[in-house]
Amino acid sequence: MYNRKWHQTQEALNSLLDKESQMIDPHQSQVLIFQMLATFYVKYVQIFRKMENVYDQIVHPQKRVLIRTILDGVMGRILELKNEMVELELTEFHYFDDILQDLKLSPQQLDIPIPRYFLKEKLEVIKGREKILAQILAECGLDTSHTKKAIKAIPLDEAIKIIQIAERARQGRLRAMFMKQIFINEYRVKHSKLFGDKVPDMANAAVCIQKVWRAFHQSRRTEKEREEELIFLGMNPPPQFDQVSATLIQAQKVNSQRNEVQIKHEENYREALVSIKEELALVEGPDIKENLQDQIRHWFIECRNLTGAFPEYPKMEEGGSALIFSNKTPQEVMADIVASQEEEDKSKKKKKGGEEKQAKKAKRENDRKPPKEKLKDEEEGWKMSPSLFLHGMEDGSSVYKAMWKNKDESWNFLQDYDPEIIKEEKRKELESEIRVQVDELMRQELRNLKLAVDREKEIPVKGKKERKNKKKGKKDKKMKRGKKEKDMTANRSIESLYRELVEEGLLIQALKVNLSDYIGEYSYLGTTLRQVAIEPMPSLRDVRQLITLYGILPLGSPTVHEKAPLVKSLLLAGPSGVGKKMLVHAICTETGANLFNLSPSNIAGKYPGRAGLQMMTHIVLKVARQLQPSVVWIGDTEKTFYKRVPSHERKLEPKRLKKQLPKILKLLKPDDRILIVGTTHRPFDAELQSFCKVYQKIILVPRPDYASRYVLWKEIIQRNGGVVTNTLNLSCLAKVTDGFTQGHIVQVVRSVLTDRRLRQQTQKPLSAVEFITPIASMDPVYLEEEESFKNWYAKTPLGKKRALALTGGEEETDKGKKKEKKGKKEKKGKRK
Repeated sequence: MYNRKWHQTQEALNSLLDKESQMIDPHQSQVLIFQMLATFYVKYVQIFRKMENVYDQIVHPQKRVLIRTILDGVMGRILELKNEMVELELTEFHYFDDILQDLKLSPQQLDIPIPRYFLKEKLEVIKGREKILAQILAECGLDTSHTKKAIKAIPLDEAIKIIQIAERARQGRLRAMFMKQIFINEYRVKHSKLFGDKVPDMANAAVCIQKVWRAFHQSRRTEKEREEELIFLGMNPPPQFDQVSATLIQAQKVNSQRNEVQIKHEENYREALVSIKEELALVEGPDIKENLQDQIRHWFIECRNLTGAFPEYPKMEEGGSALIFSNKTPQEVMADIVASQEEEDKSKKKKKGGEEKQAKKAKRENDRKPPKEKLKDEEEGWKMSPSLFLHGMEDGSSVYKAMWKNKDESWNFLQDYDPEIIKEEKRKELESEIRVQVDELMRQELRNLKLAVDREKEIPVKGKKERKNKKKGKKDKKMKRGKKEKDMTANRSIESLYRELVEEGLLIQALKVNLSDYIGEYSYLGTTLRQVAIEPMPSLRDVRQLITLYGILPLGSPTVHEKAPLVKSLLLAGPSGVGKKMLVHAICTETGANLFNLSPSNIAGKYPGRAGLQMMTHIVLKVARQLQPSVVWIGDTEKTFYKRVPSHERKLEPKRLKKQLPKILKLLKPDDRILIVGTTHRPFDAELQSFCKVYQKIILVPRPDYASRYVLWKEIIQRNGGVVTNTLNLSCLAKVTDGFTQGHIVQVVRSVLTDRRLRQQTQKPLSAVEFITPIASMDPVYLEEEESFKNWYAKTPLGKKRALALTGGEEETDKGKKKEKKGKKEKKGKRK
């Protein structure tokens, strides 16, 4: 099944690569270019979703190696296309409604999955690290997971009063029940005295019972028909929708069995790599050595016959004899030698007249240089930046076509490793290893031949020159080494530094939160609003997708992080309660990253002074590099870039990291899987210029819209043990709670769904009124606050570019005209 799925996905990828290889007209309109990029992006996302599922489930170890390289390539290409779209449209958020309609896809199919191998392949390392962290926290008394809440002691008088109140209330309830029973009995007696005892009419009684029963039966029937109609229309979920089906349970069992088989096959494959190589070394090693020696000796003799002298043996750094015989026959090698000699003779003759010709050509080129205006017009056309992943994907697809596309695997039912493929790979490795040994022997043999036949001795001057060059190389290496930063903790182990950071509270335990727990819905009005020139607020699903693209995928895969557009820092800006901290913890959970907390409130009073601050940043970076991936979180990061520090916060020194953060970013290299994430709910308090210099990507996290609120209410109520019935009007709740954040909704649901209320659900179902009362006492996020975030984002570099692009650059032309007028006036004044 998964083999067939892989073949289908690979064919789709091959056709997509063929389309990408076609030339794109750079003078197309921006709309057409964006549609092309967006179509490629959506198609790559679909391929990525399928390929990730195939890689997770397929058990053949050699197929998994190839699929992994292709999967990383697709991942990186998605990031490159996203970067192209951002540079073209000058916004982080894009909407693909028309493309989804053309391809007949739902918005949910645009979700980028997080590869499961991020955690699977280093599960043991993460578990070991978590144990060490929990142990250190327990020793320091900082472990809050097992600490119980302190119970307040009640004085004896208050305890007696509480018991008395409860007992009096119980007696009052019993008294009320007795009084009600007495009243009912008295009423019956009075009624019988007034009307007397009537003889019951059997016919009327039967008709009355029939009426009641028929009405009840018909109401039940209409309710059932209405429910069936709503289910048919897709407005209500089918019965037993929330229950886990037997097929899903069976599928989970099969998945776990596949994982076990994967691990076994991987172990067998690793053992086979060693054993097959040893067998080849014993059986075929001597023959390979003899063939190489004969080949090189033949080359010596042929060169001697053709040129009259023995050739220079290639150096080890250049590749040795592999440089000469790489995929070439001996006849081709001889032809190359003759051609190189002829070229050398020609180059010597041309050297004399070459300089004069170059001078004449330079003059002609200067005369023919086009004016600057024409060059600008030529450069205006859009060009896609070169991809670093397309070549790898093309190589992977060619390997697939050559090796796996038409391979007969009827003999390999269990999908274990193929020994023939391993032999081919290991032969090449063995040949390269033996070639190094043979090269050493043949170099010595060549020297002996030169001494015996040509009677030529090695010139000592050349040796001296080489030594001088070597000395220069050493000096250059020393100079390069000197540029590296000094290790301030060279005498300390990583374990001790790790422990120190945990004790100081700078390295904290990330909460177990998945990105899928950040609930949100797709924005269905994004495209229509942009067509009317209104910039929509991003939806929560868009935010989640950006976190996956900029945070999780690069941190999870080393190859993607090295080659993809590098994102070193990320800023999450939005009102309090929208889930910014949750997203930071989700990045750590999905990638198994360490979490360093460098918030101004957390580092206050720690590592005092300038030297202490340098030591702190050095230790954090050193541990983050050694135990990567790592996330450095700076909460309330606007305090680090305050325009003016409030008087009550001056003692805390919130701006300590302001000068250090740009230095940290410069030290980060593509190999360092370290991400700096800042969160802020008041970005307007910070200096915008320095703020935007530090944070490379700025993501605006909005309050939830109606669709997201509807999903949030339903999911959070169900997760807290509530049962959603027809009596609970979720649409009404979502409409009434406009402006309230996810934090408000979670707080209200937890306050309403107590243990007692959960037990009463069978007799008294939940209703919307119960949730409206507590939420009425909370302050929502008003439209003015949302507008202030929008206005602030418009002042950021990307926001400014977007605004200029929408206005058509009118402001720039006006500024240019003003500058020209000023320049003319100044010139006139000077002349006077």
